[in-house]
Amino acid sequence: MMRRAHSQTFVFPPDGRATAGPQPIATVPFELPSGGAGGVYRLYVPTGLPPLTLDTLRAAATEYSKLLSATPVPALFGVNDGKTVGTYVEAAFNVHIATVFAHDQGNAAKGIDFPGLGVDLKVTSIKQPQSSCPFRDARQKVYGLGYHLLIFVYDKTDDAELKAARLHIKHLVFIDSGYTADFQTTTGIHRILDANGNVDDVDAFLQERNLPLDDIGRRTLAEQIMVERPPTGCLTISNAQQWRLQYGRAIVVASNGSSPGVHDLNA
Repeated sequence: MMRRAHSQTFVFPPDGRATAGPQPIATVPFELPSGGAGGVYRLYVPTGLPPLTLDTLRAAATEYSKLLSATPVPALFGVNDGKTVGTYVEAAFNVHIATVFAHDQGNAAKGIDFPGLGVDLKVTSIKQPQSSCPFRDARQKVYGLGYHLLIFVYDKTDDAELKAARLHIKHLVFIDSGYTADFQTTTGIHRILDANGNVDDVDAFLQERNLPLDDIGRRTLAEQIMVERPPTGCLTISNAQQWRLQYGRAIVVASNGSSPGVHDLNA
């Protein structure tokens, strides 16, 4: 249902049909798969909505994951491209949020989906749970990305009778920002610190891990580690022009509750 307002607008109804109406203030483009018509889809949202908080975001994500798991999606029938699936889920979740909460919309310039809360949204297949994120600096591998992660992990099947896809959300993982570092790097640092290692030992370890730092930057980071022990990260972060994030360990940790900063919201 379309509700008009002079406030922010989101685009993309989950059924894949464009809504009518005048040009909205802000739009999100979306290209339908399988030769469908792309373009801009408009959903007008009301003013006076309550502000979005971390607690309400997590609750809304849980509600949405159950709704999505129960709803066939004709637009994704026969589509196996993870980027297309991810774009669909992210856009539809933004619609779900925008109709009930007021929040600062993310965009490419801000870099994350919910900048007001410091949360980035990721959507990934259970078959290969991974994604990428912008590289800011090498400290992210030790002290985390600098923002929380909300990760929808789906298992996609196609219903030939309905000619629609089904996205079963197997896990809904929320990782506190301090735990978004690299597991092997942080646990290696802990071993050195627990064995009474010094700054030279930490410096040498960072060099062995091939962190993208020059000698001065690496030494500065080693000195910081000696006075500020990092938490244990739960991600596998590979060096590249962008960080490559792998979530397999995070899913296990969230499921067994072994870390205070990693949660499965669907558990």
